[in-house]
Amino acid sequence: MLTEDAWLTMPPQPYEYQGPAAIGRFLHDRARLRGDPLRLVATRANGQPAFGCYLPDPQAAIAHAYGLLVLTLTGDRISAITWFFDSGLFPNFGLPRTLHE
Repeated sequence: MLTEDAWLTMPPQPYEYQGPAAIGRFLHDRARLRGDPLRLVATRANGQPAFGCYLPDPQAAIAHAYGLLVLTLTGDRISAITWFFDSGLFPNFGLPRTLHE
């Protein structure tokens, strides 16, 4: 689904990953460190597809706002992923701060 020159960035963090292999390794490593898969809720940001990401709470039947992924498409493929780790953005996109299981 990624273009060969796709980028993953996380402003304002200086981390950047380019290419499907590097992006895939980063996402896999992050998932392994979290332990639980993120729950995603579709939204839009500046006309682009986006997802509110929620991290399940191991102590309760809820998931907490974790970050916002914004996709940039080139044709039918993803050419950029911008990951914002600011859960304070969620109300701007009509996303709740928690999801109930």
